[in-house]
Amino acid sequence: YQFLKWGMQAFDTFKVVPPGIGIVHQVNLEYLAQGVLEKNGVHYPDTLVGTDSHTTMINGLGVVGWGVGGIEAEAGMLGQPVYFLTPDVVGVRLTGRLNEGVTATDLVLTVTEMLRAAQVVGKFVEFYGPGAEMLPVVDRATIANMAPEYGATMGYFPIDEETVNYLRATGRTDEHCQAFENYYRAQGLFGLPKQGEVDYSVDLGLDLGTVTSSVAGPKRPQDRIELPRMKEAFHETFSRPVAEGGFGRDASAFDAATSTVSLNGNGESKLGHGTVVIAAITSCTNTSNPGVMLAAALLAKKAVERGLTVNPIVKTSLGPGSRVVSDYLEATDLQQYFDTLGFHLVGYGCTTCIGNSGPLAKPIEAAILENDLVAASVLSGNRNFEARIHQNIKANFLMSPPLVVAFALAGRVDIDLNSEPLGTDTDGNEVFLRDLWPSLDEVNEVMQAALK
Repeated sequence: YQFLKWGMQAFDTFKVVPPGIGIVHQVNLEYLAQGVLEKNGVHYPDTLVGTDSHTTMINGLGVVGWGVGGIEAEAGMLGQPVYFLTPDVVGVRLTGRLNEGVTATDLVLTVTEMLRAAQVVGKFVEFYGPGAEMLPVVDRATIANMAPEYGATMGYFPIDEETVNYLRATGRTDEHCQAFENYYRAQGLFGLPKQGEVDYSVDLGLDLGTVTSSVAGPKRPQDRIELPRMKEAFHETFSRPVAEGGFGRDASAFDAATSTVSLNGNGESKLGHGTVVIAAITSCTNTSNPGVMLAAALLAKKAVERGLTVNPIVKTSLGPGSRVVSDYLEATDLQQYFDTLGFHLVGYGCTTCIGNSGPLAKPIEAAILENDLVAASVLSGNRNFEARIHQNIKANFLMSPPLVVAFALAGRVDIDLNSEPLGTDTDGNEVFLRDLWPSLDEVNEVMQAALK
């Protein structure tokens, strides 16, 4: 670190972000990206290459950027050009608006499924249309971050008023924001294209009103499951042949392999196929988005107020990509409810999403291995390949932060959250997901309070 600090002082173009600050993609979005740069009186667009595939998160801010290898990144740092073939550009026209209760995570899982099917590998994707115009930058960044999962080199949102508003809200000066807007207007690059204005290689469409609450898994991020089908889908996957993406188990043995484990005097708990053993709110994909984070915190608050608890066999954690998340959770007095349910802050970097979940308790790991259980993890990350989250957890599901809290409360993934309760309250009444899910108005009210 002494050497890196020396480099920062020795070279005008070299900056160092101290460790523990957050995930670089979110630091780019909130702090480093300028949108437009100036040198010797000449203005030019901000661009980015990075050594992580999710560098594409910055596309939500209208910055052309994508992941490259280390040699290309080092060349860029030394002022050398990065060469690439002119790509095909796939247009995705978004229309309509998301329905009440549908999150940006549900949208990005739908986009990932759709674009995987469209085979956009190696292509640039540009989102446009009236639906895209209404999305805030944090939602755009959530979609852009998942570009590696839908296979594209980039998932780009053009620059418009929303981009300027985000720059201003995250501390860029008024002078810079004005120069940013003036530059792109002068270049004819301000505003999202209208239908027919751009001749895309392929032009696709998505009505946001058709997006429903979803999860993805248990092995790939593009395998989307509508929430009401979760129980049915898990049972189908359990007995489907391994060659077809299943676990190849005998369906009649689903309920037979159940163990009883005891943890630190917390009583005995049942552990079987489909039991959730890790629940993690993690990764820059979703924790960059205050809407879904505050929704998760509000759901936790309502759960605590009803007396619901998380079974001790579920390893819970909160790994936001930025200290800003902690700031607004503390400002709204919501972190305490995460803490009560066990979603304690574990750090600001990549955690469970890249396998940094740490070990499971020995009795749990022993029960999984002895009974060859298809145990589950739920996380708000972007990748869920088998053994990536934990070597002994076979079923891993991506979902929004509030759904992570919900499945942690339920303790299992073989559940229909539309019709089955998460648990019982202190009065013995059944509590359903619909009883805890915050409305859009509730989320917006808390968000406004956090921004004061």
